[in-house]
Amino acid sequence: MADIDPQPQLEELPGGLTAPAGWLAGGVYTGIRSYGPEPRFDLGLLLSERPATAAALFTRNAVVGAPVTLTRERVARGAARALVVNSGNSNVATGAAGDADAERMAELAAAALGVAAADVLVASTGVIGRRLPMDRIEAGIGEIELTREGGAQFARAMMTTDTRPKEQALRVEAGGRSYIVGGAAKGAGMIHPDMATMFGFLTTDAPVERGWLQETLREVTDRSFNMIDVDMDTSTSDMVIALANGAAGGEPIAAGHPAAAPLASAIEAVAVRLARELARDGEGARTLIEVVAEGAASDADARIAARTISASPLVKTMITGRDPNWGRVLMAAGRSGAALDLERTEVWIGEFCAFAQGAPTATPEADISAAMDRDEVQIRIDLGCGEASATAWGCDLTEEYVRINADYTT
Repeated sequence: MADIDPQPQLEELPGGLTAPAGWLAGGVYTGIRSYGPEPRFDLGLLLSERPATAAALFTRNAVVGAPVTLTRERVARGAARALVVNSGNSNVATGAAGDADAERMAELAAAALGVAAADVLVASTGVIGRRLPMDRIEAGIGEIELTREGGAQFARAMMTTDTRPKEQALRVEAGGRSYIVGGAAKGAGMIHPDMATMFGFLTTDAPVERGWLQETLREVTDRSFNMIDVDMDTSTSDMVIALANGAAGGEPIAAGHPAAAPLASAIEAVAVRLARELARDGEGARTLIEVVAEGAASDADARIAARTISASPLVKTMITGRDPNWGRVLMAAGRSGAALDLERTEVWIGEFCAFAQGAPTATPEADISAAMDRDEVQIRIDLGCGEASATAWGCDLTEEYVRINADYTT
């Protein structure tokens, strides 16, 4: 298990992926994606000015796109220099032609950036089953200008039905040095990550050992991106990638290094903040739902209880209607597979306890309903079986979600 400092000194910084030293990015609009808020971008490049250590996690969906296959192979080498991303088309279920298109994207990006094609990672998101318009991608890559401020364009270039970009950057003092961790993420629908996220990209200027970065990323993802839900569907294109270029100097950080715990905490803090914003911006959502499961017999029980409650369509619609039907929380916890002692279980909606000691409390339903009439609602359940806890995030389920997905390709 990676060391985590529970109380690191973190300083919030403007920007995202290009906030750490040695990172450049940019984006352009090519017309691949025809929807989304202005200013609109759909093709982006991210570049490290020096070789970067790479770690990643990918969707466990049995159906994956050519970019996932290609990037998985390249990350296995443990190093990368650049990432090219597009939205509007996921390059999934496109056969051998799709494989060639992913390779070609990397080659075009490599030529424009002056790096080896093998050092370029590829990510595509959008509609399944359509060929990429490679003429637009080729022209667009040639138009992208890389800058230290270009992370904002890159973050927009990977948006699909997101209403806004998600970026975060934090500085941490660790082991006598200052390191910056930046990040950007996208995703608003088909969101129920399994070993990765929709797209979650993390950069840092810290020098790190590859094995430590991979293990840290796995544990961080399990406590952040893997704990969110919009609609119980796991995408074919999900990936989370961490890149560390060492521009801040110093010896490589590994387990036991004085900087390991503070840096891991900074990486987790960036990931959790991005994960919350992804859930908050779920398609059609009005309310961010935070579910805290505590009193669990094990960490695994806490995680599965929290995630099952946050993903439950009935819990989601309870929040949508501000309906004090707290029994749905009990139902979801009960079917999750986590151990539960009903006589010791408590259910809280906001600041109000709705169920305790095996029976409903005297809390007026009007108070419970009012507690849900907010932009952010916390549901807390004590399973009465132990000391473990976990937190998951979701969003309400509205008619707008149905409209967006009923009209997605038409």
